[in-house]
Amino acid sequence: MIDVIVAGGGPTGLMLAGELRLHGVRVVVLEKEAEPAGLSRALGLHVRSVEVMDQRGLLEQFLALGQQYRVGGFFGGLGTSWPDGLDTAHSYVLGIPQSVTERLLTEHATGLGAEIRRGCELVGLSQDEDGVTAELADGTRLRSRYLVGCDGGRSAVRKLLGVAFPGEPSRVETLLGEVEVGVPQETLVAVMAEVRKTEFRFGAMPLGDGTYRVTVPAEGVAEDRTVPPTLDEFKEQLRAFAGTDFGVHSPRRLSRFGDATRLAERYRTGRVLLAGDAAHIHPPTGGQGLNLGIQDAFNLGWKLAAEVGGWAPEGLLDTYHAERHPVAAAVLDNTRAQMQLLSPEPGARSVRRLLAELIEFENVNRYLIEKITAIGVRYDFGEGHELLGRRLRDVTLKQGRLYELMRGGRGLLLDQTGRLSVAGWADRVDHVVDVSEELDAPAVLLRPDGHVAWVGEDQHDLLDRLARWFGPAAG
Repeated sequence: MIDVIVAGGGPTGLMLAGELRLHGVRVVVLEKEAEPAGLSRALGLHVRSVEVMDQRGLLEQFLALGQQYRVGGFFGGLGTSWPDGLDTAHSYVLGIPQSVTERLLTEHATGLGAEIRRGCELVGLSQDEDGVTAELADGTRLRSRYLVGCDGGRSAVRKLLGVAFPGEPSRVETLLGEVEVGVPQETLVAVMAEVRKTEFRFGAMPLGDGTYRVTVPAEGVAEDRTVPPTLDEFKEQLRAFAGTDFGVHSPRRLSRFGDATRLAERYRTGRVLLAGDAAHIHPPTGGQGLNLGIQDAFNLGWKLAAEVGGWAPEGLLDTYHAERHPVAAAVLDNTRAQMQLLSPEPGARSVRRLLAELIEFENVNRYLIEKITAIGVRYDFGEGHELLGRRLRDVTLKQGRLYELMRGGRGLLLDQTGRLSVAGWADRVDHVVDVSEELDAPAVLLRPDGHVAWVGEDQHDLLDRLARWFGPAAG
């Protein structure tokens, strides 16, 4: 029997597969597309996702193929500067196409032993006390202990489970094209600057090799968004908004996206779970979607591996929904707010002008960027130290860097006292006795996802937290 089937081979599914393989879980990824689509809907990694890659030893590859940006405008196009003093060692956005992210995560997952089966579409599933049966379009049946739907906003897994997906349908639609243009770049930039004075959903970004990623509002909302626009339709909308179609030609791909905003009622139904766009969809404002999915996988992977491995404490897997559902709800709220800021309506314009003034205050700018980049996330672990529930930034130790010590996906006790012990949990938790001038706490217990589960120096208190997150001590 397969331990875990992951339905969907996008960034979320691939990240989850790698996390599971770190713990020796047998995982099979089912991807219905026979070949990678190559479409880069997402163009970057925010701070928390950059940290995730660093914690797993992947950041060097991403940095080699991406570009670091410290610019404003990530919240509704507002703000002229990147804030100073973000609580991270990676204070930048990493520009990197989604297709490259998927390739790197594929190499990571398969390098760890994950099996990826392309051209395999899941069309049915059932579950019992012992596992899940997945039915494929070719009639094949696969049996696994758990199944995770990472199969996008139109998730077959979510629909087969009957999980409600409440929210709002699309009210506006945007056309997206990767095209070549027939005018000089300076002409394109000048026209774009003028159009964006009144229409913030219009834009053009060079992708290299003479190709641009161009977005323009659609005329209406299509009945079937899976049907791409024609080049003529794309040109017509460019002329409507810019007065010219820029001579666009030779499209690599054309697509459309809306502003639908929906959140799955629950992330777990028995042995089947949801992650990424299968659990939540929202407008792409702020570039949060891909990042939110990767962070879902980072939260879920070690918990599901603990269930498979037999050492999970009671209720651990349910903390996935408890922690990630509110995070997604907050992202949906901030994207709703950003879409209002992009509206051409007079009231929305007034709010935009006011927020444009407020965001020039450093604290406001920092607060909004912390939302977009997810470093402001704090899980509810109860009352306690200000670090409790937050992810800990990478800190410098005498023996190196914290994140370098987390690449195996295990828990970690960073002990500046030298008096504590993880005896009984050494098979799940690393004990690092070291000091850092950047950490104002005697000791911290980190979960495999880097969130602080305990702060203190009392051994008995530590034992309680170890059992809470890592199960009973080994005999």
